[in-house]
Amino acid sequence: MHFEIDNILEQLTYDPSSPMIFSSGLFLWMFLVFSFLYMLMGKTTTLRLLFVTAFSYYFYYKSSGFYFFLLAVVTVSDYFIARGIDKVQSKGGKRWLVSLSLLIDLGLLAYFKYTNFFGELYASVAGGTFTALDIFLPVGISFFTFQSLSYTIDIYRGQFKPLNSLLDYAFFVSFFPTLVAGPIIRARDFIPQIRRPLEVTREMFGAGVFYIAGGLFKKAVISDYISLNFVERVFDQPALYSGFENLMAVYGYALQIYCDFSGYSDMAIGIALLLGYRFPLNFNAPYKSASITEFWRRWHISLSSWLKDYLYISLGGNRHGKLRQYLNLIVTMLLGGMWHGANLNFIVWGGMHGVALALDKMKNSLLHRPKNYQSKGVMRVIGIIITFHIVCLAWIFFRQSDFDSATAILHQIGTRFNPQLAMQWIEGYWEVAALMALGFILHFLPTRTSDWMRRMVTRMPLPVQALLIIVIIYIVIQVKSSDIQPFIYFQF
Repeated sequence: MHFEIDNILEQLTYDPSSPMIFSSGLFLWMFLVFSFLYMLMGKTTTLRLLFVTAFSYYFYYKSSGFYFFLLAVVTVSDYFIARGIDKVQSKGGKRWLVSLSLLIDLGLLAYFKYTNFFGELYASVAGGTFTALDIFLPVGISFFTFQSLSYTIDIYRGQFKPLNSLLDYAFFVSFFPTLVAGPIIRARDFIPQIRRPLEVTREMFGAGVFYIAGGLFKKAVISDYISLNFVERVFDQPALYSGFENLMAVYGYALQIYCDFSGYSDMAIGIALLLGYRFPLNFNAPYKSASITEFWRRWHISLSSWLKDYLYISLGGNRHGKLRQYLNLIVTMLLGGMWHGANLNFIVWGGMHGVALALDKMKNSLLHRPKNYQSKGVMRVIGIIITFHIVCLAWIFFRQSDFDSATAILHQIGTRFNPQLAMQWIEGYWEVAALMALGFILHFLPTRTSDWMRRMVTRMPLPVQALLIIVIIYIVIQVKSSDIQPFIYFQF
C-alpha cells in the first residue's frame, strides 16, 4: 500500500525527464477525470474557470516544474498594465506602460533564451572567455509571453477593452491546451468565449474527436517512428550515409516537423472543442503552397500572423516603399528565427525565409500580379515543387545545431548522391518509406476529402467515436519503439 501511494505521488510530481504531453498515458487518464468534473461544473461559470485555471497551472508544473511561477508573473503584471493603459489619458503614459509590458515579457524571454548566447558572442568579440550559466528553459515560455503581450499591445492600440477579472485573464493566458506549444491565441478570438454558457454541440464533439485522433496519429505514429528509426540517425551523422539517404532524411524531417507540430495543434484545437471553445486552425496543408508567401499563410498561422501584426506592421510594413517593405520582411523573419532559439542556424533559417519572401514580393511586383495571386495548372505544380525544396533547404539549418553539420548534409547530397541505392533504401527502411508515403499522401489530399472525413467522424455514434480513439491509441502502442517523444516545439 505504501509503495502504491509513493508510485502515485511520483506520477503526480514533476519529472524533468518526462514532461506531461497530450500523447502520454498519464494525460489521457487525467483528462478523462478532468472532463467528468468539468461537465459537472457546466452551469457554475466562475467555479469552472477556477478549476480549469488550477488544472492548467498543474499541467504547466508537470511540464516545467516550479517555473510555473513565471506564468503567474506574466499574467498578473500584464493584467494590471493593461488596465493602466486603458485608464491613462496621455499618449506618453500609455507608451510607457506598454513599454513596461514589453520589458517584462521580452526580458524574461531574453534571460532564459539568450543569456548564454549573447555572453558567448560578447566573449568571442572581446577576446575573453565565458562560462555558460546553468539556465533551464521553461517549456512554452515563448508562447504564453507572446499571447499575453498581444493583449497589452491590442489595449494600447485601442482595439480591445481590458478585462475586469484577473481570473478571466489568468484563464486566457494559462489555458492548458495551448499553453506549452501554442497555437498563440489572440485575446479577441478567445476572451469573448470565456463566460459564454457552456455548450458542446454534437458537431463540436465530433470535430474534437477527429482532430485529437488525427493529431495523435500524425505525432505518435508518423512523426515519432520516422524520426527515431531513420531521420535522427542521418542528421546526427550525415557523413555515414549517401546523398540519397541524406535527401530522404531531409524529406523525412520536413514531414516529421509538420506531423509533430500540426499534430500538437490539432490535439489542442480538439481538446478545446471538447471543452466548448473554438480556435482557428494553425496549419493548412503548408506543403501545398506554390510560393513562400503562401507557405507562411499556411504554416504556424498563429505565429506568422503574430509576427505580421505586431512586428512587420510596427516596422512600417509596406507603407514606406518597396525597398523598405523587402527590408522589413527580412528583419521580421530574422527575428522570427531568433524567436525559435539562440542559435546562428535559426538566424540563417529565418534569413533564408526573409530573403525568399522579399524575392517573392519583388517578382509579383515586377509582373504586376494582384495581392492574392495564385498560379494554376502546371505552373502551380512547378511552384509547389520549388517552394517545397526551398523550405526543405531551410529545414536543414533549422534542424542542425551548427553550420558545419548542416553543410555536411548538403555536401553529401551534392557529391555522393548515389541514386542506385534507392531500392536498397526502400528494402532496408520499408516501414519508414511506407509511413513517409502515407504522410505525404494524407497531406496532399484535397481539402474536400479531409472535410468529408471530419463530417463522417462527427456523424458517428458516441461509442464508435470512442472506439476510434481506442484504435488510434492501440496503433500508437504497437508502432512506437520507445517512450513517446516530447513535441519538437516544446524547446521553443
